[in-house]
Amino acid sequence: MKRLLFLLPLLAATFASADEVLLEDHFDRADADPAVEAPGNGWGTNSKTRAKGVKQVWIKDDAMYVKMADVADHAVSVTQDVKFKDAVIEMRFKLGPKDDLGVDIADMSEKSVHAGHICAPRVRLNSLEISDLKTGRMNLELNEKAKAKTLNEEEKKLLATKSKKFPLKLKADEWHDLKITIEGDTMTVSIDGKEAGSFASEGIGHPTKNRIRLGVGHEAWVDDVKITTAG
Repeated sequence: MKRLLFLLPLLAATFASADEVLLEDHFDRADADPAVEAPGNGWGTNSKTRAKGVKQVWIKDDAMYVKMADVADHAVSVTQDVKFKDAVIEMRFKLGPKDDLGVDIADMSEKSVHAGHICAPRVRLNSLEISDLKTGRMNLELNEKAKAKTLNEEEKKLLATKSKKFPLKLKADEWHDLKITIEGDTMTVSIDGKEAGSFASEGIGHPTKNRIRLGVGHEAWVDDVKITTAG
C-alpha cells in the first residue's frame, strides 16, 4: 500500500507532463469540388488575395498538394491558427528539383513585425535555412530600410546574424520526414530522423505564437501534420 501511495504522485506527474496535441491532420479526405479551394480542417489560403482566386491547394491522394498559380504575386501561404510558445511541428513533405517549403511561425497580434512573422525554417533539396524574423528581416524598421536600400553597415551585419543555413542532400520527388522543435530561443530541425540544423536567436523565443503558414514558392506535397507542445 505504501509503495502504491509513493507511485501515485509520480504517475500523476507523468500524465500532467504529457505533450498536448494541438493539431493533427492526415488529409485522409478529398476535395468536395475539384474546382473549389477548400482544404478543410481549419486550413486557410491566400489564393483569393494573392492569386486572383485561382485554386492553389488540393486535397488528393490522402495528402495536400500546393502549387503556386501563374497569376499569383506572392508565394502560396496555407495557414492554420494554433497557439503555442514552445512546440514540436512534424510533417511529411515532397519537393521537386526547383521547389521549396517554408514553415512560417507567426503572431498576428505582434505589431513590431511585418504580417506577424516571428521565425521560420525553409527547406530546399540542397539547403535548410532557419531564420529569426522578429528581430531580423521582418522587423518593421529594418524591413522598410531594406526595401528603401538605406540599411547602414551595422544593420546589415545585424541582419546577417539573424539566420543560418545548412547544406542538405535530399532526393527529389520522394517523401521526407520533417520535425521542427522550438524550445525557448532555439529552433532545431530534423529531417528523416537526423538533425539537419539548429539555431538560437532571441526572436525565436517570442512567447506568443498563434499561426503557422506553409509557404510554397513553386509546388510541394505535405502530409501527416502534427503539432504538440514541447517540454
